[in-house]
Amino acid sequence: MIDWPSRRTLLAGSLAGLAVPALASQKAEAAELPARPNIVVILADDLGGSEIGSYGQRLIHTPNLDRMAKEGVRFETAYAGAPLCAPSRCAMLTGLHAGHGTVRENPEGGPQHALTDADLTFAELLRMSGYRTACIGKWGFGPEQAGQPSHPNERGFDEFYGYITHRHAHHYFPTYLWHNGAKVALDGKTYAPDVFRERAIDFIRKSGDDPFLLYFPTNLPHAPSAVPGDAGEYAHEPWTGANRRHAAQVSRLDSDVAALVRALKDAGVADRTLVLFTSDNGPHHEKGVTPDLFDSNGPHRGVKRNLYEGGIRVPLIAWSPRLRPRVVKQPVASWDLLPTLADLARVPVPAHLDGLSFRGLLAGTHAPQHDHLVWNRPRKMQAIRRGRWKLIRFAPHIAGAGPEGRVELYDLAADPGERHDVAATRIELADELMLVLDGAIGDDPRVPYGLRTEVVGEELVVTLSNGSKVAWHEVRLSLNGAKARTVEVVNPGTAIAVGFPVPSGGRLSARARFRAGKRSHTFRTPAPAGR
Repeated sequence: MIDWPSRRTLLAGSLAGLAVPALASQKAEAAELPARPNIVVILADDLGGSEIGSYGQRLIHTPNLDRMAKEGVRFETAYAGAPLCAPSRCAMLTGLHAGHGTVRENPEGGPQHALTDADLTFAELLRMSGYRTACIGKWGFGPEQAGQPSHPNERGFDEFYGYITHRHAHHYFPTYLWHNGAKVALDGKTYAPDVFRERAIDFIRKSGDDPFLLYFPTNLPHAPSAVPGDAGEYAHEPWTGANRRHAAQVSRLDSDVAALVRALKDAGVADRTLVLFTSDNGPHHEKGVTPDLFDSNGPHRGVKRNLYEGGIRVPLIAWSPRLRPRVVKQPVASWDLLPTLADLARVPVPAHLDGLSFRGLLAGTHAPQHDHLVWNRPRKMQAIRRGRWKLIRFAPHIAGAGPEGRVELYDLAADPGERHDVAATRIELADELMLVLDGAIGDDPRVPYGLRTEVVGEELVVTLSNGSKVAWHEVRLSLNGAKARTVEVVNPGTAIAVGFPVPSGGRLSARARFRAGKRSHTFRTPAPAGR
């Protein structure tokens, strides 16, 4: 266990004035997305908070993302779940920050970290409620093996095509990729992002009447800065080759996003689709790329791997023909994605999450605000933002922290670049924030949620777990359309299990129907194939 710097109570401080900034324009006309919209989540890899034009970029051209930001909702204060890949993606998928989630750090000389059967992803939640789901691109969790709990097919995705581990995703011209549970051999000359784009377009083209979720975690623009041919429009810029190719990667990402939006329009589903674009962390400075050239972190200090704003501030753009253009100042974090998607899909939001739904911000009304936001890099550093104040705590001997560690405190309203550490003069405030930080890091707080099946002896047991905040009434469980077993209510934090005779042969499917509040819901899940 890390002996973090101790809390101190020496001088009087104040916690006044910590209100979170509100929505930029409360007068904007509200917009309503359709009930249970199609959802496309596009996740860039190591794209800095200011590497696209709508966030201040001047050297790299991103006209398509800039148009989406102008036509949709641009979040000014969006945060990644972590300053590096695996824990950030875990936070986004599960609604838990890296002080609670299963994956809290990238592998360092060891095996790729994995999700477990205890994890509930936004894909599992939406698939259970009737969405068709796909993950195309970089998954980022291991191991490279079919059928294990961390595989995308096991964590809610009907369709998967791409890299399983993040190390494999460093190869832009791979000799293989995964399609669901099988390896697909490639020639080592095919540019993977192009394959992902076409696979995603094909998924959109095949969209039917049921709503769909497309999770598109591309590996652009992660190092190495590899693109087919030369650097395109940047080939003659007076930069290093790595920087020219990095700029080309970002512009290719912009073109890929445009291709997906065009596919939505061509398929006639754009009007009932929400597109969310973001990044997994701040800009990288690897393999010769120099983020200072592009001002990749804008006015913020830091890059990938550290907890200064530049390492965790990311773009977040929401686009749909249904949305009214606006800019949102209220801070949101990637662990808000699961409750937001649940809210949009009209699914009871799981309890005990760190995330909050920002659906109201999309509509131009209001949404609940975080009291604080937390980031955790075990054995290295931790951070908390509460209102205008940001505290970073470094473990002993990390980042020059010395044998006892170090604490820094910044007033983001007056010092967004985190240049003036005021920890020495606001000791009581630092003490208070460290108490909150300590209380925010621990075990996974979730309880079981959803519909699961397992063969027990001569029965197939169907279990419905209410992991939400509200009671589920008029609950009916059935298997393969068989006569439903009915119970009156399943209260929050409890479950109901019903045994059915195991049918012989064929695909088994369990169903739960219930009412939560004023809405009726149906959960479906494939059951195990038998004994």
